[in-house]
Amino acid sequence: MHHTKIAVFRSLTIVGLCFLGTLAPAQEYPTKSIRFVVPNAPGGGTDLMARVISQKLSEAWGHAVVVENRAGGTGAVGSVFVAKSPADGYSLLLVTSSTHAISPALQSNLPYDPVKDFAPVSLVATGPQVLVMHPSVPAKTAKELVALAKSRPNGLNYASAGVGSLGHMGMELFKSVAGMKIVHVAYKGTGAAITDELSGYVQLMFSGPGAVIAHVQARKLKAIVVANPKRTVGFEDVPTFAEAGYPAVEAAQWYGVVTTAGTPSVVVTKLNREIVRILKLPDPQSQFLANGYTPDSNTPEQFSQLIRKELAKWQKVVKETGIRVE
Repeated sequence: MHHTKIAVFRSLTIVGLCFLGTLAPAQEYPTKSIRFVVPNAPGGGTDLMARVISQKLSEAWGHAVVVENRAGGTGAVGSVFVAKSPADGYSLLLVTSSTHAISPALQSNLPYDPVKDFAPVSLVATGPQVLVMHPSVPAKTAKELVALAKSRPNGLNYASAGVGSLGHMGMELFKSVAGMKIVHVAYKGTGAAITDELSGYVQLMFSGPGAVIAHVQARKLKAIVVANPKRTVGFEDVPTFAEAGYPAVEAAQWYGVVTTAGTPSVVVTKLNREIVRILKLPDPQSQFLANGYTPDSNTPEQFSQLIRKELAKWQKVVKETGIRVE
């Protein structure tokens, strides 16, 4: 009987030690450098956010947090890389509504699953979309624009940074809700689209605030409505879609951090706690706001719910409008 007790105790101790063996590295995380993947080219908003966060993470933890730009496939290249990385929290990914809601809603053959392949860590920022118009368009409000577009079906055109971009999807959502026909002109990036809008070649465009604020202030473009729940910094006199009478039109860009699915929850919790702390510091806050982004954070569970909700919303828009990636 005594021997049996010792044997049971020994086997339990071994099980316990094995369990501690898997838990210990997670508790001590991080013990080496971390890779922070940005699925876009350097120089944009995602790049800025990742660099601000990575600097503060490495200061706090004493290990390098290295930003790696892996652009291509509207975010697919960087996303697949992190999806296939070891589930240990040493590969982070900066995601957006484009990579984790719009592209998956548009493309059934994406090489990653936005829900199953990742462990959400936290939201980090939101960035509204502003609907800007060339001054030659004789409309001052969203209602006037709708009336004008209805009187001239396909007589107006709008630019986007590409098929499946938030600007494209946001305008298609607006068209669908308001019952308008406006021609889409897709560009390769925001810069080229804004250049053609400034010249009047295209009349309308959804854009992030940072790219158009100087043109609006110089009266080279008119800002008529923001696709955000609240009014936007720098555009305080521009109404939201809800205020303009179209509450169903919401197309704010959101940004967040995820890691590989299966990463231990202690690691995800540690990452979340640190990122939430960083986003409340004055320096990151001012850098985000100066570039037109509102710092924001939440729990891994809340971020997971947001991704699922947004994915369902854009799947509905794709179904109703029949948008396809050309």
